[in-house]
Amino acid sequence: MEHPDVFLAHISEDGLRAQSVKEHLQGTADLAAEFAAPFGGREQGRQSGMLHDIGKFSHEFQKRLHGGPKVDHATAGAVEAFFHLRQFETAFVIAGHHGGLPDGGAQTDAAGAGTLFGRLKKTDLPDAAAWRKEVQIPAAVHPRQIPIDNLSESFYIRMLYSCLVDADYLDTETFMAGSAAPRGNYEPPALLLEKLQQYIAPWWDAKTELNRKRCDILRTCLQTGGSCRAGLYTLTVPTGGGKTVSSLAFALAHAAARGKKRIIYVIPYTSIIDQTADVFRKILGDENVIEHHAGVDYSVPEGDVDPALYRKALATENWDAPVIVTTAVQFFESLYGNRSSRCRKLHNIADSVVIFDEAQTLPVSYLRPCVAAIGQLVQYYGVTAVLCTATQPALQPLFAELAPALTMQEICPGTQALYDFFRRTTLRNAGELTEAELAARLNGLPQTLCVVNRRATAQRLYAMLEPEGRYCLTTLLCPADRKRLLKEIRSRLLQGLPCRVVSTSLIEAGVDVDFPSAWREEAGLDSILQTGGRCNREGKRPVAESIVTIFRLEGQRTPAMIRPNVDSARHVLDTFPDPAQPEAIESYFSFYRAVKGDASLDQHQILDAFRTGFEGRMFPFATVAEMFHLIDTATVTVYLPVDEGAALVERLRAGDVSRSLYRQLGQYAVNIYPEHLKKLLAAGAAEPADTDSYILTDLSLYDRQTGLSLNVETGKGIFQ
Repeated sequence: MEHPDVFLAHISEDGLRAQSVKEHLQGTADLAAEFAAPFGGREQGRQSGMLHDIGKFSHEFQKRLHGGPKVDHATAGAVEAFFHLRQFETAFVIAGHHGGLPDGGAQTDAAGAGTLFGRLKKTDLPDAAAWRKEVQIPAAVHPRQIPIDNLSESFYIRMLYSCLVDADYLDTETFMAGSAAPRGNYEPPALLLEKLQQYIAPWWDAKTELNRKRCDILRTCLQTGGSCRAGLYTLTVPTGGGKTVSSLAFALAHAAARGKKRIIYVIPYTSIIDQTADVFRKILGDENVIEHHAGVDYSVPEGDVDPALYRKALATENWDAPVIVTTAVQFFESLYGNRSSRCRKLHNIADSVVIFDEAQTLPVSYLRPCVAAIGQLVQYYGVTAVLCTATQPALQPLFAELAPALTMQEICPGTQALYDFFRRTTLRNAGELTEAELAARLNGLPQTLCVVNRRATAQRLYAMLEPEGRYCLTTLLCPADRKRLLKEIRSRLLQGLPCRVVSTSLIEAGVDVDFPSAWREEAGLDSILQTGGRCNREGKRPVAESIVTIFRLEGQRTPAMIRPNVDSARHVLDTFPDPAQPEAIESYFSFYRAVKGDASLDQHQILDAFRTGFEGRMFPFATVAEMFHLIDTATVTVYLPVDEGAALVERLRAGDVSRSLYRQLGQYAVNIYPEHLKKLLAAGAAEPADTDSYILTDLSLYDRQTGLSLNVETGKGIFQ
C-alpha cells in the first residue's frame, strides 16, 4: 500500500491500513503524558512521545516499511531533545525506546558508540527534517519534587522511559488490532475492599482465642490502612498471625482511602507465588489479579518493523491490573533494568501500595540498592510501602541513611506481646547427625517436616523414608505438581495419616501446613523460625511437645552462600534463651550485617555507579542492568508438556505469545541452571521454545513426585 504524500509509521499486517507518523506521535504523546502525570512528568512525557519517532519522517524509513534496509529512526529525536531543547532526560528515553536505555558515556565517546554520547555524534542519520512541517514539540520542565542528583535522576529517567515505551506499544497495538485493546476497566480498590470485607465477614465471630487474636490484627490493619498517610510502614506479625490477608486488608483500605491505583505484592520466591495469588483470586476474583514472575523478555530491535515482533513485545506485562503478585527478582531487576520489556511496567508502580512479603529475605549483597529503590518510590512517586514479615530485618538505619526524610511506622504495635501470644514451638539442638540417623528419626515420627539446604540432600533422605506418605518438595517440581502434593500433604495431616516431608527452604515462607514436629538443618535464624512456623501452626498442641529440632549433617559443609547466616544464628542461639523474641531477631540481623561488612550490602557498587559514574561512563543504565541480578546465577525456564501443560506447549510451538498463555505455562515450568540445560540439550532432551525458554522433550526425565531429573544419562534424579 502506497501513500506518497504521507509519512507512515506503521502498516497493518494485511497491508490494507496505514498509520501516519503524525498520528502515531500524537497518540503516543497523549498516553505518555497521562502515564507520567502521577509523578509530575506530564509535560516531559508528552514531549518524549512527540519526539520519539521523528526519524520516521525520512524517505529511507518509508522504504524500510516496504522491505528496505534497516534504518536508525530513534537517534533523530534524541539529537533534537539534547542539542536544541536541552532536555537530556528526554534524549535518554528516546535513544533507548527500542534497544534499551544506553549508558550515558562521556563526551569523548566516538561517534556511533553504544552510549548516549556516541549516538548523539552520529553523522550518517537519514534526513528527517520534514517533521518540522507537521509536528509541534511542547516545552517541558523537570518535576519539582524530584531532586537533581544523579541517583534520583536515574530513577526518573527510567520512569519516563517506562511511560514512553508503554505508550508506544499501546498506540501501536491499537493500530495493529484495528481498535483499542481491551485494557483497563478493572474494579477500583474501593469495590475490591468490599469484596474482601464480604469474604472475611464470617471470621469476626471467632470461636477460639487464636482466631480472635488474628481478627484483632486484621481489624487493626483495616483501620490503620483507612486512616494513615502515604509513607513507609512495617507489619511485624509472627508466623500464624494471618499476615497475608491482613496485609492485603491494609493495602486495599489504604488504596481506597488515599486514591492509590493498585496493590503490588512482592514475594521472595516463585515457589510460593501461586499460593498467594490463588488466595487473592479467591477473595477478589480472577480477573482482578495478575501473577507475573517470568516475564517474556522481548524487545523490538532498532530499525525493525516486523509486526510479529511487535506482537511479542506487546505480550509482556505492563502491570495495569489492580492487584499484581510478583517476585522480588522481577520487581527490583525491573527498577534497575534498562530494557523496554523490563521497564515498561514501572510507571504503574507510581501511586500504588507495595507490600514486600518476607522482607527479611531481601538479598544482603543488594540490600542498599533495594532500600534506595524503595526510598525513591515512597518519597517521589506516591508509593506506600509495607515491609511485611515475622522477622523484621532492622532496616531503619539504612533508610535513615538513604532516605532520611522517611520514618518507618509499625502498623500493629505491641510486637512483643504478639510474639508471646503466638509462641507455638520449643527449639532444640540435636548437634551432628548422619543422614541415616536423621532418616531413622524421621521414620520414627508418624508426621514430621524436615527442611534441608540442598536438593541433593532432600532426594537422598526421601529415598530413605518409609514409602507410605513420604514427600519430597523442591523447585525442580513444577508449580502444578507442588500444588498437587501440598494438597495431599494437608489432607494426610488432617486425617492423621503418615506424612513425612523432606523439603528445601521453599516450604518456609507462606506455605500453610501444620506439622506436630519439624527438623531444620542449620541455617539463618529467620529460616529456622520460618520452619518453626510450619509446626503447631494452629496452636492445638502443647508448646513443650511441639519440637523444632536444629541439626547439622555429618560430612557436609555449610553452603558458602549461607555460612554467615549460620554463624549469626549460632551467635544468637548461644546468647538468647528464646531466639524468637524481637530483640534476638534484631541482634541476628545486626550481627549478620556486621559479619558481612558494609561493603557487602552493595556488592557491585550499584549506587556509586549512578552517583559518580562507572569506569568513566555517566548514567550507566546498560552496565548496571547487566550487573544487577538478585539471584547471582541466572536460571532458564523449561516447560513441561504434562497434563494440561501438553496442550499449552503445543500452542507455544504454534507461535502463540499471549500474556495469558505464558501465565498458564508458568504452572508447568521449572527453572534450572545453564549447565543443567546444556546437558539436556546435548542429550536431545529439550528444545528451544523462544529466546529465553525451552521445552522438555524427554518426559522420562520428569518424575511427578520428585521433579526434573538432571542425570540425563540414566533418568534418575540427581538434585544439585
